[in-house]
Amino acid sequence: MTTHRILITAAGIVGATLLSSPAQALDAAGLYIERTCVACHGPEGRVPAMDEYPKLAGQGTDYLLAQMKDIKSGARSNAHSVAMKNVMHLSSDEELAAIAAWLSALPE
Repeated sequence: MTTHRILITAAGIVGATLLSSPAQALDAAGLYIERTCVACHGPEGRVPAMDEYPKLAGQGTDYLLAQMKDIKSGARSNAHSVAMKNVMHLSSDEELAAIAAWLSALPE
């Protein structure tokens, strides 16, 4: 195999790997901290700062993602979601999906 073919094959493999699952490449735990989720929902979503805030660890991925998207869009709005709405616009749907998957995989 020529060097040219090897480089093209390697580039194709790298490209396919990077495009196959972008959410996997995201650091969901880091995003959870960076987006200040930890301030209200506690480390790894287990111990909220107030009883009114939900525990997130172990919840279903689809449920968590739907709640985050609804808060981001304004479809869900209450006294507690106002603070979240202020930071939700900073997160892409891909980042929200990564955070939801990470939280749902954590033990309750």
